[in-house]
Amino acid sequence: MQTGSCTSTAVRGKDEATSRPFQPGLVHRSTRLSIGSVIIHHFATKYPFFMPLGACRLKKRILVLVVGLWGGLNLISCGSSSSSGPPSHLSNRVLVSQGVTATFTFGSLVIIDGQNDTIPRVAQLSAGNSPGLMALSPSRDIVASFDSSSNTVYASNTTKETAIGNVHIGGLTTSMVVPTSTPIGYAAVPTATVNGFSFLGGIQVMNFSGGGLSTTIAVNNAQTVISANGGGQLLVFSNDSDSVTVLSPGAAVPPVDMSCLTNPPNAVCAVVPGFDRPVFAIVNGGTAYILNCGPQCGGVQSSVAVFDLASLTITSTIPVDAATMALLSGNTLYVAGTSPTNHACTGQTTAATICGRLDVVDLGSGTVTGSAVITDGFHDRMDLTTNGQVFIGSHNCTNIGNVNNPSGEVRGCLSIYKTADSSVIVPPDNGDVNGLQGFTTRNVEYVAEGGALRVYDTNKDILLINDFVPQGTIEIIGYVGDVKAIDFF
Repeated sequence: MQTGSCTSTAVRGKDEATSRPFQPGLVHRSTRLSIGSVIIHHFATKYPFFMPLGACRLKKRILVLVVGLWGGLNLISCGSSSSSGPPSHLSNRVLVSQGVTATFTFGSLVIIDGQNDTIPRVAQLSAGNSPGLMALSPSRDIVASFDSSSNTVYASNTTKETAIGNVHIGGLTTSMVVPTSTPIGYAAVPTATVNGFSFLGGIQVMNFSGGGLSTTIAVNNAQTVISANGGGQLLVFSNDSDSVTVLSPGAAVPPVDMSCLTNPPNAVCAVVPGFDRPVFAIVNGGTAYILNCGPQCGGVQSSVAVFDLASLTITSTIPVDAATMALLSGNTLYVAGTSPTNHACTGQTTAATICGRLDVVDLGSGTVTGSAVITDGFHDRMDLTTNGQVFIGSHNCTNIGNVNNPSGEVRGCLSIYKTADSSVIVPPDNGDVNGLQGFTTRNVEYVAEGGALRVYDTNKDILLINDFVPQGTIEIIGYVGDVKAIDFF
């Protein structure tokens, strides 16, 4: 039995968080370290000045002086290490668009600490009431977000974590780009109109620092815009069209440019025919791999058209099962879509009667070298992790079961294709996939699905479960419309 009043203890916590299958309601004890008493005890008993006095007989004011001095030195040290960088002092930031309808809170872009999947107590970025779709500049210093409640695009400087400005556009958009670090963005608005002009749809040029639209370039039913050559060219895809519109936005004449409708080709616009319901493109240098949606969009044959951006010509065409979204890795192009005919769920045990396809295309030989069955829907999100997992997301897919009250099969719009063995995992979740974000320094993937933000362990392809995310979900109030990393990590 010990006597005396001066004792010190340390509580040993777990060193590492663990991953395990998703278990609703599971709560983990937080790791805590009690270090203060250990330091005082060690300092008091070992330092020569205090040894003659005896650690248990130190006067309170001396202990306070020692602790205060020690704490002050640490504060100085911490302060100097965080003097640079953004105001939040975070180096692994992820932005999440938070759409809300409640009267007691507003929508915003929420900053997540991507190192440990937590929401730090830092200022959020203003983005209207219902921000969803986001677009980043290549250097990630500008983020633009679309507020569907007001048809307004908000831009922020991610380095300073401050607003740049906002621009009201002529309707809903599902596609926009910010090609450079200049605060200029482009939004495809299929319902855009301008009084006094007869057209429907266009690319609207947003000057965020100027606070308004600088130019509307008329393009009928403009649905999707892709940047090429550092923003010097824009590829525009329109609904129910077999052509691709190629713009040189720097030559457009404000406030309304009708070059695409009056006399193409010209310095502003070229309309290139010969496609089959093109919907999207992957740009690699001077080549664009344009996805012909084909039958899924009312056309004839799904394919990948290899398009030379200098000559504006199709050099070859590679047939695929379906094509609405793609991802390029080296010389391999992963192409996803849902065929209206070849859509059997062969090899999967599911109540779903329609499934999509992921085709693996070797660009060197121009052939499909593999195919896999994935969830159905209109695929418009893809991401490749550093350990070879292709995350594929869609919207308007077949949802089965209820993730909030699971019983039997639960299925949604997310598929995970493992490049190592060509197998596919369909996680038990529901809803549209609105955003995907992976990292080079962590084997995790952020998935915005069904309005929630999930964290997946890509080593096991299950939800990450630890003390920070005990349910595998980062708790965001409202509907999560997109997710983007604004730091390179």
